[in-house]
Amino acid sequence: MKMLIGGERKDAGNGNVIEVLNSATQELIDTVPSATKEDVLKVIDIAQEGKRAWGELPLYERSRILSRCADAIEANLEELAVMLSTEMGKIITEARKEIAVAAQIFRGFVEKANHLYGETMPDFQPGSEKDIIFTRKEPLGVIACIVPFNYPVELCAHKVAPALAAGNAVIIKPPSDNPLAVMRMAELLIENGVPGSAVQVVTGSGAVIGDLLSTSEKIDAISLTGSTEVGINVARNAAQTLKRVFLELGGNDPFIVFADADMDLAVREAASGRIQNAGQTCCAPKRFIIHRSIREAFVEKLIDLLSTVKAGDPLNDATEMGSLISLRASDEVQKQIELTVGQGATCIHGGKRIDRTFFEPTVLVNVTANMDVAKDLEIFGPVFPIIDFETTEEALSIANGSIYGLQGGVMTTDMKKAIHTASKLQCGSVIINGSGNYRTADMPFGGYKKSGLGREGITCTLDEMTQTKSYVMKGILA
Repeated sequence: MKMLIGGERKDAGNGNVIEVLNSATQELIDTVPSATKEDVLKVIDIAQEGKRAWGELPLYERSRILSRCADAIEANLEELAVMLSTEMGKIITEARKEIAVAAQIFRGFVEKANHLYGETMPDFQPGSEKDIIFTRKEPLGVIACIVPFNYPVELCAHKVAPALAAGNAVIIKPPSDNPLAVMRMAELLIENGVPGSAVQVVTGSGAVIGDLLSTSEKIDAISLTGSTEVGINVARNAAQTLKRVFLELGGNDPFIVFADADMDLAVREAASGRIQNAGQTCCAPKRFIIHRSIREAFVEKLIDLLSTVKAGDPLNDATEMGSLISLRASDEVQKQIELTVGQGATCIHGGKRIDRTFFEPTVLVNVTANMDVAKDLEIFGPVFPIIDFETTEEALSIANGSIYGLQGGVMTTDMKKAIHTASKLQCGSVIINGSGNYRTADMPFGGYKKSGLGREGITCTLDEMTQTKSYVMKGILA
């Protein structure tokens, strides 16, 4: 599949390509261009015309086109889902949900944009009583959208839909391991009326493309979902031109289970939250902080449930857990488990790869608060480190003892305790009687500390992807 540059399918200037593999089988599916510096600079230049052409369209025209795009995503749901499942190992049932949510995101931002109001200022300040001051929202210009591998279509929609609804042009950098579904969605946008200069896709090295986009004076904002290390580098580069930066980064989300929790519900939420997407979710529960009095019972029930999980062909509707994205990712999970065991933890279930990129659900016990996995080691795989606690203060200390603060889960039947605990957790969202692996299109999604900057969601992203201009009609009431 080729890049989309100015509405045309293009190879890299030097002809270099990146192989796209079936994550589950490691078979070659396709290749995509590996863009050169000159390719990226050309894309940036074309986007300048895109921001003018698209930004000058009346809102009702943009909304009509984007609504048609949402319909097209739905109409091609099965094609996109199969493509996504094949290239990244996400099970087909989850892939279908992701594509459906992407269409919902486009519709939601269209509706929000149609009702994004300015304000009229009061005349309380002496001397302004004869003036009328009002505000309007205007596009930023060109938004670079850097998309992760784990929920590529959904998270691309969370960036592209608000940017386009607000009248901006976008440059999409899809993940190198699995770019195909994102590229196909971008094709659908162009086929349904978005100018090719306003939606472009450039593929290749994340370091090369990311550096060029984040340092360019012709890019007005960067929206990135990825690792904290990459996010810090992008923010550092972007500071040179004072462009806006929206970062959704790493997480090591706590899942606190109190002694009075509904045990069966807690086990189900722990398992489903961590098994989804084979554990490759930034807001998945990753530190299981269990009250000492129920720890053994919780672990026993958890292992019983994990023992029934069906891993296998991602395209089979009966499969419950697919593969990790790559051999590299599988190697990393193995190393992180070995590190944790080397620090004193005990692996009592799983712990091994199944056929290269598949990984067994793994339970680690005797995990203590001073181990890396209990603090800043984010494992992107189906691994369950069990950490026990005695008091609420101890649970909070463990939960907050991380550089991350994305989301968290609290399991208890005592709502006063739940709200108290939620108020003390240093994270962007807390799910009560559920795991942190929860997101709706509307909620402001993002984290504290090194989990990122800004919030992403229908309630807030349009404000971040527009700029406010004040119009002053001085003396108009004289």
